[in-house]
Amino acid sequence: MEIVIISGLSGSGKSQAANALEDLGYYCIDNMPPKLINNFMDIAAEENTELEKAAFVIDARGGALLDDVKNALADLHDKEIPHKIVFLEASDQVLIRRYSETRRNHPLASSGSTTEGIKKERERLKDLRDKADITLDTSNMKPADLYREIKEMFSVGKSEENFIVNILSFGYKHGLPLGADIIIDVRFIPNPYYIPELKKLNGRDKPVSDYVLKQKASREFISKMKDMIVDLIPFYVNEGKYHLNIAFGCTGGQHRSVAIAEEMARIFKEAGKNVILNHRDVDQNK
Repeated sequence: MEIVIISGLSGSGKSQAANALEDLGYYCIDNMPPKLINNFMDIAAEENTELEKAAFVIDARGGALLDDVKNALADLHDKEIPHKIVFLEASDQVLIRRYSETRRNHPLASSGSTTEGIKKERERLKDLRDKADITLDTSNMKPADLYREIKEMFSVGKSEENFIVNILSFGYKHGLPLGADIIIDVRFIPNPYYIPELKKLNGRDKPVSDYVLKQKASREFISKMKDMIVDLIPFYVNEGKYHLNIAFGCTGGQHRSVAIAEEMARIFKEAGKNVILNHRDVDQNK
């Protein structure tokens, strides 16, 4: 049997990840006390259930029961049962917004403070996060993106065909993105912000895109960046990675980074790669 343990912060998308695995044929159990994982394995073997893969959602809702996770993982290792830990997280700002939209209380927010609940949860889950085989920052993911990424990761088939390139644009003045494997500063490109007719547009608009992509520096950068990433993907796959997070940043995340991210996504899609594209800060000024 293959085991996947899904953990992470409340509001980061654990239910969506479990749904994706369930659709792939995993037997999923939510809020599983870690101590019971091995009991489940024994029962499955004794009853000849022929279960081949199972997924358990383990998080801070278990309270003190979470302390048993270390022993549970050690038992899986001793029994040579293949297992992976997937840890989902997101920025505090995004988690607070998600809780506000759903009008739910954070499970650890005893005083009603979502911020305090998130802080406690990060501390409580730190050891499990450190042990994770896969860590996903879902701050800039739509539910459909997370669902797709989990399915791609655990689908049977050639690893390189399932590999996902996550492309993100951002603005440095709004802070660095969480979870990026590669951060590229594209502020070397002339800034459309200083052209009056382009200032209020963004990199998804054709006039801005045309301006950014016609620059010699942009053309050379895109060509070399594409070749480098395509050449590196097989090495990431060999190291057991399922995805690569590339973030392109400019000053405000409105023009240059957006146009470059859009173009890189288009190029990688044409090359047959699985691509997820997000623009973190493009709507900041609205």
